[in-house]
Amino acid sequence: MDRQMILSQDSVMGVRGLQGFVGSTCPHICTVVNLKELAEQHRTRHPGCTPTIVVDAMCCLRYWYTPESWICGGQWREYFSALQDFVKTFTDVGIKLVFFFDGMVEQGKRDEWVRRRRRNSKEIARIFHYLKAHREQPGRNMFFIPSGLAIFTRFALKTLGQETLCSLQEADYEVAAYGLRHNCLGILGEDTDYLIYDTCPYLSISELCLESLSTVQLCRETLCESLGLRVADLPLLACLLGNDVVPEGMLESFRYRCLSSYTSVEENVNKKANMILAVSDHIAKVLHMHQGEKALEEMLPLGPNKALFYKGVASYLLPGQQSPWFFQKPKGEMTLNKQIMSVRSDPELKQEVPMCTDPESTSEVPMYTDPESTPEVPMCTDPESKLQVPVCADFESKQEVPMCTDPESKPEVPMYTYSEIKQKLPLGTGPEFKLEASMNTNLEIRQEDPVPMGPEIKQPVTMISDPEILKIARTHHVQGESYLVYNILSSGEIECSNTLEDELDQALPSQAFIYRPVRQRVYSLLLGGSEDDTSTGPTVKEWFVYPGNPLKHPDLVRPLPMTVPGGTPSLKILWLNQEPEAQARRLDTLLACFNLSSSKEELQAVESPFKALCCLLIYLFVQVDTLCLEDLQAFIAQALCLQGKSTAQLVNLQLDYVNPRAVQLGSLLVRGLTTLALVNSACGFPWKTSEFMPWNVFDGKLFHQKYLHSEKGHAVEVLLEQNRSRLTKFHNLKAVVCRACLKENRRIVGRAHWDSHHTGRWGRQGSSSHRTSSGYSRSGQGQPWRDQGPGACRSSTHQIAPPG
Repeated sequence: MDRQMILSQDSVMGVRGLQGFVGSTCPHICTVVNLKELAEQHRTRHPGCTPTIVVDAMCCLRYWYTPESWICGGQWREYFSALQDFVKTFTDVGIKLVFFFDGMVEQGKRDEWVRRRRRNSKEIARIFHYLKAHREQPGRNMFFIPSGLAIFTRFALKTLGQETLCSLQEADYEVAAYGLRHNCLGILGEDTDYLIYDTCPYLSISELCLESLSTVQLCRETLCESLGLRVADLPLLACLLGNDVVPEGMLESFRYRCLSSYTSVEENVNKKANMILAVSDHIAKVLHMHQGEKALEEMLPLGPNKALFYKGVASYLLPGQQSPWFFQKPKGEMTLNKQIMSVRSDPELKQEVPMCTDPESTSEVPMYTDPESTPEVPMCTDPESKLQVPVCADFESKQEVPMCTDPESKPEVPMYTYSEIKQKLPLGTGPEFKLEASMNTNLEIRQEDPVPMGPEIKQPVTMISDPEILKIARTHHVQGESYLVYNILSSGEIECSNTLEDELDQALPSQAFIYRPVRQRVYSLLLGGSEDDTSTGPTVKEWFVYPGNPLKHPDLVRPLPMTVPGGTPSLKILWLNQEPEAQARRLDTLLACFNLSSSKEELQAVESPFKALCCLLIYLFVQVDTLCLEDLQAFIAQALCLQGKSTAQLVNLQLDYVNPRAVQLGSLLVRGLTTLALVNSACGFPWKTSEFMPWNVFDGKLFHQKYLHSEKGHAVEVLLEQNRSRLTKFHNLKAVVCRACLKENRRIVGRAHWDSHHTGRWGRQGSSSHRTSSGYSRSGQGQPWRDQGPGACRSSTHQIAPPG
């Protein structure tokens, strides 16, 4: 195996330039290791402890997705089989895997999230340009992961019995904290931030050979030796180079000054590598001289960005860790800007700072900072004692498990302890900002300026006030059992990444618009709302990627009233009531979210695993006028034929060519399945998750094959591969969908029977009472959907109201 790490071209996660630097200038920090041997050594050192690897699942998705086809919506049966093999390989040698998924996008990283989504949109445009020119899937160099891969990977791993956790903040922090806390064998991922965190070893997923269980381990201590730094200096280096918190361009001129004064420039390495060497040299020879005497803003040209820079450095400090770079005055006083913060530890508090801090457990303390600085700023507190990594219970679990600590490990003891304190500067405020301070620390605020400032304490605001409901939602979120529900309840803000959609195709609306009415009814269920359509009730911030959305602001979306037979039940009834009638209420509520209450009996008669698929197809065909009978037949035929296919048969399936419209339809259906995951979670899980897992109801290539056959006018028998036993099921499922659509005055016809007035626009916003006479969504005001954007202004002063 090549010791130089391989990184995909589009990956920029972590510290800017560090990945290439490691590969070209410091390859000696990479060592090939055998995970089976490491596990055996671990068991020898720690009898009774299970060797554990914590996995950053978001980094691993593109490496796990090994099916050759990715353009058609996903080869889910193949993908599930690949995950099964991955897990079994580790289980067979006694290694436990713990998987972490991103559950939130931190506000401080929203700009980076937006930047990546914009880049992805450009890549998708190139993909569709290629499809139209060549009618085949592009090469792996244009690979784009199928829609919904992260959410369904989470469900797949849980189905395989794996411990799967969803983060309450950026996942890399919780991954690093878990690895340190549980003395794991290593972190499996692909993010140079794991070289910066002072945690367990960093293992490369891109270099993993599953057959031999060998990979590359990157050693941060060796990196420090090469750079003349200490491990405690790495967070400072990361922020000076630029990362997901500190923009790369913020200190560009400073880096060039370091390079111009660097006397050991190596001619055989590139400019970026010399830049890293020069910045490291400046830290070692200049900044170290004044460490403990001057604050960072006195040594670096931070200007109005000092709060952001402090946040970046502090974001790498795990619970119980400390940094020497937060300047301390005598008697335990630490200065940030014009504020002196005296901090003392409570000696009775011996528990670590929790990895996932519940928003209910923090308070806000006014402080003083630069008015131009808006991001959250975790600060550092003052006890001089280094907190030890204790024997503790498994993360988010009540079951005690034996933990291991290495008695020979003697970490450095820098000056300051990390305390989870985050700055929030509201828009339009002056230089005062608020800090959310961990309740594990006692804070006394003294200001050098004579103007008094009291320690005003405020609880952070959530979208609902019921702590029991919020706690249940949080538990389901952390355990990876729900989707987006906790985000809506806690912050009122959700996001959805890119989908394979052709921005030039005016005939199909974006999935963001098609499923928005469903989400609006979920908001009504979770947050409450008036029966009045014009209510100015709570709004949810949606960061959804769709063609024409610059993502400068979120769409502000109001709940949409819905009608549930017998009245809308409370969340406590849906989530806590175990009576048999409560299950019926849950199903009624789920169908009401899709505005399909009138089709309950027909859907209940449908056998598994086709109930959820039929529900979704009815909704889609009612919503989108440009879907035709051929599309419906292809969706149903592929679902029926999938039941009799082996993974090997699906792998060997070949397509005559690739159709761009079929590509969009495949992604559209999968996004519908993720919407079902949201609705099912919000309604208290009336359906088993297996009902809407894609490996049970959808295969991208198989659908594409059926679409091409249906488009050419092939008989139903051909679509069903001459299997007569499927014919009756096909007609039954088709009848359920068509009858339900007729109730909404939607007649599904063949493409040849389309009337001339079908202009490629989309129409229905829900029930007939929410349609205009022209059939268009009122939120679109009769305009083509591509032109009308999200249905309303994305400004913070405008909201998207329910139609009608």
